[in-house]
Amino acid sequence: MATASRNTILRLINASQHTVCPCHGAHAAVHHPHGQVHAVNQLRRLATPVPEREYAFEVAASNLRFGDGVTREVGMDLKNMKARKVGVFTDANVAKLKPMQTTIQALEAETDLPFEVYDKVSVEPTEDSWRDAIAWARKHDFSHFLAVGGGSVIDTAKAANLFTVYHDSDLFDFINAPVGKGLPIKQTLRPLIAVPTTAGTGSETTGTAILDITSRAFKTGIANRALKPVLGVVDVHNTESCPTAVQISAGLDVLFHSLESYTAIPYTERYPRPANPILRPAYQGSNPVADIFSLWALQTTVKNLPLVAKNHDNPEARRQMLVALTGPAVFEFTAPSAPDRHRQALAIFNGTTVSDPSITKIPDIEIGAHLYEAIARFLDGLGVPRGLKALGYKSSDVEMLAEGTLPQRRVLDLAPGIGDVVGSDGKEHITRILERSFDY
Repeated sequence: MATASRNTILRLINASQHTVCPCHGAHAAVHHPHGQVHAVNQLRRLATPVPEREYAFEVAASNLRFGDGVTREVGMDLKNMKARKVGVFTDANVAKLKPMQTTIQALEAETDLPFEVYDKVSVEPTEDSWRDAIAWARKHDFSHFLAVGGGSVIDTAKAANLFTVYHDSDLFDFINAPVGKGLPIKQTLRPLIAVPTTAGTGSETTGTAILDITSRAFKTGIANRALKPVLGVVDVHNTESCPTAVQISAGLDVLFHSLESYTAIPYTERYPRPANPILRPAYQGSNPVADIFSLWALQTTVKNLPLVAKNHDNPEARRQMLVALTGPAVFEFTAPSAPDRHRQALAIFNGTTVSDPSITKIPDIEIGAHLYEAIARFLDGLGVPRGLKALGYKSSDVEMLAEGTLPQRRVLDLAPGIGDVVGSDGKEHITRILERSFDY
């Protein structure tokens, strides 16, 4: 057995004496269902070497341009970048709409700026659709990429860019482990400009690209800062043609991503610490900088998404949703790990502050149940189906859904009660969450 460090021993003694959860400074185990289990798991680590936890986080700021009508500038942007040949990615629907028409006009307005259009992006990308887009891009050897559409379009353009540079690599060389090899991206990719037409995934700001692995019935992807677009062009005019149902769905992406980020385990609780900075993941855990934006995005979405649902033609509400970028049971589960943060979220959903007596009087142990009900009411107001059953799933599907969730390690490893427990894959908790989400 490896010799435990002095700090490790002190932590374990403290855990055994006080049974306090280190996540966000939560209260003692008497008020915390996970506290005793967490302490036991810490003590068990005496039998095995303890991996060193992370001590740093990185802020990779996105380059974004906001403005009504700024899509017409993308031709000038690419000309300024001295583009030799541009690969334009979109899907069959957006190809017929104003955002793409404006884009083409902007490209054609520039002299000596050749481009080719790929309009066969799948709404839910798969291995096959990515391979087709990659093959097309490799054939043309583009110097620059331009994506006009939702997250699927932007993600497909990221993949095409990556495998244009890594011309001889296989798709699964870079797909996240354990599904793929998760190799680091060491070469410089070609410049990619993203023009989003929905306000949900925020793919124009991230180094993540998601696809369906149809052969194994789950989603995964590639996560590396190298994939991030050099510029995101955020134009409220581009969401005018987006159907209300799609606006709501995209808005819920914003809502739950921001809430997941705010309630994730702290970056200092992530392990193991990367041996090399290049291996530090894009998903790092909650940190002081991300907390500011996550909380603001949550407040903005709770305020503006109902307005979009009521009046799709409300440009200010759609503008705010663009700038902001599984359901109630998830946050009912995570609440014990950080009652104060979940209390803050509850106050936002209830349209009040954490100092309101209606919020302060709730015991920590009950915050999860109150947040569950608050989120459920919010979803009801949007007309969202109530639970998995309303979407056609049966109780017999829970096992399959849980298995399909397990490969999402980039997210699960930051989930309180899963990512901060050594040796836990989270299947038991995921199964309970799905069962609780079946009908509410």
